[in-house]
Amino acid sequence: MKFTFAHNNFNVIDLEKSLDFYKEALGLTEVRRKEAADGSFIIVFLGDGSSRHKLELTWLRDWEKDSYDLGDDEFHLAFETDDMEAAHKKHEEMGCICFENKEMGIYFISDPDDYWIEIVPEK
Repeated sequence: MKFTFAHNNFNVIDLEKSLDFYKEALGLTEVRRKEAADGSFIIVFLGDGSSRHKLELTWLRDWEKDSYDLGDDEFHLAFETDDMEAAHKKHEEMGCICFENKEMGIYFISDPDDYWIEIVPEK
């Protein structure tokens, strides 16, 4: 028996803002979309164009809070980049860097809903 990664889910408050962020910050594009017939939810899967793993963004019409409880920011996604310097510059210009560990050579960005995404150099 074998298991492979399929996707991770983030619930989002403003779907369009999140889609714009992930396209600009990480180059992710929409792969497929599922909309409830009654309009109660929209699910959008984003891909990086090279791996099978997807990021699922879920928007819920009836969510009444201004944010999601993300705990202590200890869970996150990680992305490798082939150009840390250019990536850091881009994210710095976007104002989305939320934490850096220069000793480890990594940093984190936060999306519009404050989910953390780790940026690591390609190994």
